[in-house]
Amino acid sequence: MGSYRKELRMKNVDDQNPIKELHSSSHPTRVDPSRVIQLSWKPRVFLYRGFLSHEECNHLISLAQRNLENSSNPHTTSGTPLRIEQDDIVVRIEDRISGWTFLPKENSEPVQIMHYVHEDTRERLDYYGDKARLGFDESLMATVVLYLSNVSHGGETLFRKSESKNSQPKEDTWSECGRTGYAVKPLKGNALLFFNVQPNTAPDENSSNARCPVLQGGKWCATKYFYLRAIDRTKILLKSDSECTDEEDSCPEWAARGECNRNPMYMIGTPDYYGSCRKSCKVC
Repeated sequence: MGSYRKELRMKNVDDQNPIKELHSSSHPTRVDPSRVIQLSWKPRVFLYRGFLSHEECNHLISLAQRNLENSSNPHTTSGTPLRIEQDDIVVRIEDRISGWTFLPKENSEPVQIMHYVHEDTRERLDYYGDKARLGFDESLMATVVLYLSNVSHGGETLFRKSESKNSQPKEDTWSECGRTGYAVKPLKGNALLFFNVQPNTAPDENSSNARCPVLQGGKWCATKYFYLRAIDRTKILLKSDSECTDEEDSCPEWAARGECNRNPMYMIGTPDYYGSCRKSCKVC
């Protein structure tokens, strides 16, 4: 664990050869620790600048758009699960994520791509990791967010309980939501890693986070969840293919209100729980 922290916190980096090659897939994966900065220690939050190339970002978006074309309204906020087995580029990105985070792929869900368009600022924020809100999962260990596009205004990832919330300078370019705590702007190609548990695996209440509304333009991002134990990804994928149902009569109404994105763990599901509203959330 000590060496793991040092890698993330940028200690003892070999300046002569900061790139390490990973050959766990058919294509080499490059990890450059000199691009990683620690944003916070309570909660543990790290930013990797330029984690994805613009071509990789565009490729992920194009994969998601194929699914959105079959949606009744492809211009609304939506989520699209992606299977890493279906595409070599996605496999390479998955390998790079594990190489950077030192987290095992067998403990993770497939990458999920989200698309957000202009939203009403009066809507409540999309919170994750708050026990008081629907969808909290105590088995969640860490979350990686890949920013696939720039956002004209809004769309920040907000940590209201971060120890750094009062030390971050804010300019006019920040949204009103982004000014209420420590926030990370969505910049195309960047990757954000934050841990939902403390080093002793106890839940970290400071990791509660929110996605600020998109005020101008649109936002594409990809999310990957890591859990405290290995999961049966094959079982998840087979179940996703064979079953596409709603478990609750209110699912269409909840989905229309945006609950698929506010509470994805409940609505869409996790490795330990089959989502209650997968059909209404259009993820199968």
